[in-house]
Amino acid sequence: MLSTVLTAVPADSDWINFDVNALTENFWSATFDGLTFGAIYALVALGYTLVYGVLNLINFAHSEVFIMGCYAVFFTLSFLGFGPSAPNLNFGQILVNIVLALMAAIIASAITALLVERLAYRPLRRRNAPRLVYLITAIGASFVIQYLIFLWRGPLPEPALTMFIPTPVFEVFGTIIDSQQIIIVVAAVIMMVFVDQFIRRSRTGRGIRAVAQDPDTATLMGVNKEKIIVTTFIIGGVLAGAAALFYVMKIPSGVQYNGGFILGIKAFAAAVLGGIGNVRGALLGGLLLGLIGNYGQILLGSSQWTDVVAFVVLVLVLLLRPEGILGTSLGRSKA
Repeated sequence: MLSTVLTAVPADSDWINFDVNALTENFWSATFDGLTFGAIYALVALGYTLVYGVLNLINFAHSEVFIMGCYAVFFTLSFLGFGPSAPNLNFGQILVNIVLALMAAIIASAITALLVERLAYRPLRRRNAPRLVYLITAIGASFVIQYLIFLWRGPLPEPALTMFIPTPVFEVFGTIIDSQQIIIVVAAVIMMVFVDQFIRRSRTGRGIRAVAQDPDTATLMGVNKEKIIVTTFIIGGVLAGAAALFYVMKIPSGVQYNGGFILGIKAFAAAVLGGIGNVRGALLGGLLLGLIGNYGQILLGSSQWTDVVAFVVLVLVLLLRPEGILGTSLGRSKA
C-alpha cells in the first residue's frame, strides 16, 4: 500500500505550482465559476443544515439523495431526446424539458430522502438510540444506496448529456458571464431565500424552529414532531433535486453511482463553514467554498487540488471556529 501511495506522488518538485500570476490573470473567471459551483454546494448543504438543526444528526446519506436526483435528470432528458450534443430546439421547448427534468429530480430526491428517514432513522428514534448509532446508520445508508446504484447501472458514468449551449450575456472586467452561470446562481439564490423565509415566517417553519430548539416542549405545545421531521427531510430532498439539475447542467458527464460522495463532503464542509444548523450559513458557506476551491486549484496548478482545499477548509473551520462563520443554530433563528 505504501509503495502505491509513493508511486502516486510525482517524483519531481513541480507537482505543486504556487502561481500567483495565474490566479491574478484568471481571478474573475475563477470567481464567477466558483460562485456557480458554490450555489450547487449551498443547495445540498441546506439539506445537511436542516436535518442537523432538527435532529442533531449529520445525514451522510444526503449525498445519495442528491445523486438519485441526478439519475432522474439523466433518464428524463434522455427519454426526451437529449444527448451529448445540444438539441435543436427553441428556447421554449428547452425550458419545458428542463422544467420536466427538474420536477423528476425533485420527486426522486424527495422520495429517497423520505425512505431514508422512514427506514433508517425513524426506527432508531423509536428505540431512543444513542447518537453514535445514528451516525453509523447514516454512513451505512449512504453505502447501501450507493452500491445499489452500482449494481443497477455499473461503475462507469452515464453518457454526457447537454441541455443547451451557454450563450454570453455580458462582460465583467474582461470575463464573459454566460447564461448557464446566471441561471444556476440566480435560481439557487432565489430558492435559498424562499426556504429561509419559509423557515422564518410560515407556520410549518415555526414548527421546524420549535422542534430544533426543544423537541419535547414543542410536542407539549401541540407541534407534531414526526410531521416536522418528515417535512424537513422532504425539503432537503427537494433542494437536492434542484441541485442535481444544476450539477448535470454544469457537468454533463457527472452522473455516476459514487458521484455524490465528494460533492456531499464539500456540501457538508460548506454547511460547517457557514454554521451548520443555520440556513443563511449554508448559502454563505457554499458560495465561499466554491470560491476557495476555484482559487486554490488555479493557485496550486491543478484541478485535483479543489477537493483537497475543501477538506483543508473543513479541518481549519473545525479547529478554529467549530460553530462556523454565522454560528446561529436553526432553533434560535428569529422571525
